[in-house]
Amino acid sequence: MESEDPKLSEEAIQLPIEQPPSLSERLLIPSLIAGVTGGGVGLLSKRRKAHPNIPATYATNSAIVAACYCGVRELVKITRKSQDDDLMNSAIGGLFSGALLGRLQGGPRGAFRYSIAFATVGTAFDYASLRSKPFLEKVRNMDSITLPVWFPIQILDEEALAKKKAEEQKLFPRLNKEES
Repeated sequence: MESEDPKLSEEAIQLPIEQPPSLSERLLIPSLIAGVTGGGVGLLSKRRKAHPNIPATYATNSAIVAACYCGVRELVKITRKSQDDDLMNSAIGGLFSGALLGRLQGGPRGAFRYSIAFATVGTAFDYASLRSKPFLEKVRNMDSITLPVWFPIQILDEEALAKKKAEEQKLFPRLNKEES
């Protein structure tokens, strides 16, 4: 009773296995094209009508990834009722946001890869920012950093501000009368 249909045999079903694009095809080549085109001016500007604006696409994708990661990280922080400097929020947020975006982009295997990558990169970035925060606070509070005299934006004390207003009243008397 076992009749083998030649259409259903294993040898008859030979699907072509398509290799995924390499890293250079997925990352390097689009980056070079984006750099060469320079936002519309470049070697490939004649072909730009058929293709989307590559730098705008990269910017949009970066914004989506950052918003998803930061949103999930904040959701995890609120759910766990933890502090801002807890790196576990970053790891869990990276796992969930990477799994979500990876699932949309590359299926179940993509979800696993993206979740590991997002958790690693996000946690490393948050760790580096936490470690550099005291140094940046110290630099910000230093009095030795002053703006040069020629710099157009100056921080004025009370005397200098009163002097500047008096000079402005001398130079622009009509303008001051209209304000009152």
